[in-house]
Amino acid sequence: MDYWPVWIILTVLLIYVYVSGGVELTFELPDNAKECFYQEIQENVSVTLEFQVVTGGQYDVDVSLEAPNKEIIYRNTKAQFDSHNFVSNMPGIYVVCFSNEFSTFSHKLVYMDFQVGDEQPLPGLEQHVTVLTQMESSAQEIHKSLNSIIDYQTHHRLREAQGRKRAEDLNERVMWWSILETLAVLIITVSQVLVLKNFFAEKKPSQMNSK
Repeated sequence: MDYWPVWIILTVLLIYVYVSGGVELTFELPDNAKECFYQEIQENVSVTLEFQVVTGGQYDVDVSLEAPNKEIIYRNTKAQFDSHNFVSNMPGIYVVCFSNEFSTFSHKLVYMDFQVGDEQPLPGLEQHVTVLTQMESSAQEIHKSLNSIIDYQTHHRLREAQGRKRAEDLNERVMWWSILETLAVLIITVSQVLVLKNFFAEKKPSQMNSK
């Protein structure tokens, strides 16, 4: 029974890690399309925008971040990935737009992480008046470590998906190139056989008399 409280704390910790956090999603961006996301943010709040193109075309998109007063806070053209931090100077609706309008046939798969505000502490530790006990400090450290692990795992999964997609595209190109080479060799071989057969074919007497 001595380990029962620790098991409860770790279970609550794991659940809290997965249900907390900002807006994090992966979406498909068609060709000649533009997708915008809206987030209400209060004044003097720390915000982090992070994105990465996972698959599609040259792995690039146009990104813009607009304040409630229509001021452009951040803009990047044909970017594969980036991260931008800022502090909101006014309350209101902030708009993040991803554009693939420069692409005519390739759609993209884009990952976006829009973190608003600082990381929330563990339940029960928000307004802790006294000094944290050793158990509470350990739980807080585990909470931070788990969040870092989740972030690393997310980025590794994105890189793995991107690498796998590139390998599949390369494999498909090699396959089609091999098919074209095989067809070219067959056509050249048949053509040479026909030409050589025509050289050694016996001419009929009618063809010789006509000459």
